[in-house]
Amino acid sequence: MASLHFELVSPEKLVFSGDVDQVDVPGVEGDFGVLAGHAPLVTTLRPGILTVHGAGGAQKIVVSGGFAEVSAQGLTVLADLAEAVEAIDRGMITERISALQERIAKMGPSAELDKLITQLDHYRQVDRHLTGTAMH
Repeated sequence: MASLHFELVSPEKLVFSGDVDQVDVPGVEGDFGVLAGHAPLVTTLRPGILTVHGAGGAQKIVVSGGFAEVSAQGLTVLADLAEAVEAIDRGMITERISALQERIAKMGPSAELDKLITQLDHYRQVDRHLTGTAMH
């Protein structure tokens, strides 16, 4: 299988840089997989689980938004937050869910309300994955 160069960057650090077999990315329009030779693409990330497939097996990383760019050079992900599933602070996820629920409860119907409800659903999916109840 041809390898793909992948870089994952957060504001704090370079999280990952290297050649991999495949990366599964949580895009706002749905999850998508990137292999070597993928068509060029730029998209926005949603909070979710990014999975890196390489020689050492699958590595799961929680991302909480950002951007992904697929080019001839490979895949670059600029994430707002990126932490290995094992290192993620579940309290932070719970706090974001609570904060979103509070904001939603105070809002009337609007496009912003719809966006917040979608974001809440994404964080709940991450939380379910972290508690082992999601199949991902």
